[in-house]
Amino acid sequence: MKLTTKGRYAVMAMADLARNSSGKPVALADIATRQEISLSYLEQLFAKLRRGNLVKSVRGPGGGYLLSRGADDIRVSDVILAVDEPLKATRCELGSPRGCLASSGRCITHDLWEELSHQIHNFLNGVSLGDVINGAVIGKAGAERGALPVQAMGEVAAD
Repeated sequence: MKLTTKGRYAVMAMADLARNSSGKPVALADIATRQEISLSYLEQLFAKLRRGNLVKSVRGPGGGYLLSRGADDIRVSDVILAVDEPLKATRCELGSPRGCLASSGRCITHDLWEELSHQIHNFLNGVSLGDVINGAVIGKAGAERGALPVQAMGEVAAD
């Protein structure tokens, strides 16, 4: 599954805002410069983030944006969903009884991709902006299940 630019840029901008705010509004132009994202694109994203109650705007000199709540209380999944980024790996419409095949049936791998979508959502729902800016994302995927660390391709695990 691939996130589009919209979702990735929204998370990048929100992490930048969380890191650089210090309780003061941050101008979108500053975020655009640091993250190398078009200012007009950020304006579109932040309109959606504001409607999603994830940021507050401050007008006037020294204005900009603030997080609506603490970085530890904003989930990456909240950011992605606020900018209308779908978190699905199937071709089927979410909640539709109709499948992705011309016959209206489900493809043979539907359950695999649907479960992947759930796993992605659960992972992103378990990561906060605070985790991102504090470098606490590594290991989150298997932390609850006691999973083994991912090894590099071709590397053999020692017994």
